[in-house]
Amino acid sequence: MEPNQNRGQLVIIGGAEDKEGDCIILREFVRCAGGVNARIAVLTAATSLPGEVGNQYIRIFERLGVEEVCVIDTECREDSEHPDSIEKAERATGVFFTGGDQARITDLIKDTKLDRVIHRRYAEGIVVGGTSAGAAMMPDMMIVEGKSETNPSVDAVEMGPGMGFLPGVVVDQHFAQRGRLGRLISALVQQPAVLGFGIDENTAVIVTGDEFEVVGQGAVTVVDESSTTHNNLEGLLRDEPLAVCGVKLHILPHGYRFNLKTRQPIIAA
Repeated sequence: MEPNQNRGQLVIIGGAEDKEGDCIILREFVRCAGGVNARIAVLTAATSLPGEVGNQYIRIFERLGVEEVCVIDTECREDSEHPDSIEKAERATGVFFTGGDQARITDLIKDTKLDRVIHRRYAEGIVVGGTSAGAAMMPDMMIVEGKSETNPSVDAVEMGPGMGFLPGVVVDQHFAQRGRLGRLISALVQQPAVLGFGIDENTAVIVTGDEFEVVGQGAVTVVDESSTTHNNLEGLLRDEPLAVCGVKLHILPHGYRFNLKTRQPIIAA
C-alpha cells in the first residue's frame, strides 16, 4: 500500500466506542487533534439523526476539555459546497465522521469542495477520525453492505468507492461482535487491496505514517492476502463458496502496532 508520510493521523474506530466512561478512544482522538486547543468538526452525513448525534458528540468533546466543537451537517450535496461548511473544515484540527450508513457519506460529500478541503487539511497534518460507518469509508474502495456470520462468497459483500483516506486496504467494523470474517475475506479477494482490517467495537487503530497502533477494549484482525497461493474466484457464480489458500491472519489487541509498508506486526522487546 502507499506510504502515509507527510500526512496527518487517522483514528479508525470499530463502532460502539465508550462515550460515558473513560472514553479512551475519543480521548486519544482529542489528543491527536491538539488536546484542549483542538478545534473539532463533527460530520453527521452518515446518520439519519444528525441533530441528536451531533449534539451528543459536542457534549462528549466539551466534557473532554475541547473548547471549540462544531457540527458540519450535510443533509444534501449542496451543503458540502456551502461556505459555512468549508470554513468549519478549514479551521478544524480534527474532523470526526459519525456512524450510520457509509453510503450516505460518499453520496453527500465525495467529490465536493468539502471533500477536497478535508483531504487537503489531512495532507497538511490534521487528524481525521471515524466510527462504524465513519470507519468503513476510510479506504478508496469500501464495504457498502454485506452479510455477517457467513462463509466467504461473491455475494457476501457489496463494494463501492470510499473516501480514500487510507488507500489499498479494506476496513470492516463491529468485527468480532457480528462475525464478519467471511465478508472481509470476500471483499479482499474481489479487490486489488491485500490488507483487511477487522476492527472490534470500542477498539480503534491510530494510523501515523506507515504504522498503526491498536487502542481500546477489543482487537484488530489483520487479514493479509499478499501471499495467497490459490482462490477459485474465476468462473465462480455469485452464491457459490469462495476457496482461499495461504492467507495470513494477525490478531492485535490494545498496544500492539503494525507496519503497513512491510505488512508485519511490531512486537515490543
